[in-house]
Amino acid sequence: MYFKNIFLHLGLITHHRWLVFKLCCRAGEPWRGFVHDLSKYSPTEFLESVKYYTGTHSPITEAKKEKGYSKAWLHHKGRNKHHAEYWVDNTAPDETPIIPYKYAVEMICDKLAAGMAYKKKDFTYEYELNYWMKEKEKIKINKKTEEFVTAVLSSVVKDGINKTINKKNMKKLYKKYCKDN
Repeated sequence: MYFKNIFLHLGLITHHRWLVFKLCCRAGEPWRGFVHDLSKYSPTEFLESVKYYTGTHSPITEAKKEKGYSKAWLHHKGRNKHHAEYWVDNTAPDETPIIPYKYAVEMICDKLAAGMAYKKKDFTYEYELNYWMKEKEKIKINKKTEEFVTAVLSSVVKDGINKTINKKNMKKLYKKYCKDN
């Protein structure tokens, strides 16, 4: 079973990275798409993910259910700036700074691509927006970054991915929500 999971998980993360890359290119951040989630191939993340692989959702969820934590997640969030959790410092004056543009864009592309990779033909933009609306209540994230992500995902639902995920529009929305007024 684990041997089969190696190839299934490898295929899933590679497909996910390809989707992120295409979305990041569309958003004007090809380098972020190219280097996206390389840590998933590290032994710490890969081996745990193979062990808890389901193909329908993140293996991290399964590891947390069984052990109460996930070594893969602790490793991943500490190395990937497109995760809100990377930017949390409970001892800093500003516990949750605004996530810089290129990582905020990568975060959105990651969210959309994860939904596409896991939900496959059942994926909808509404699904991803609803998932985000629940997720944002559980995580620490800067309010301005949260508003930016919500605005982009809402726009994808309303206007479609082509009109929303492009360099000009993403920069406009980031400036509107994340720059000091």
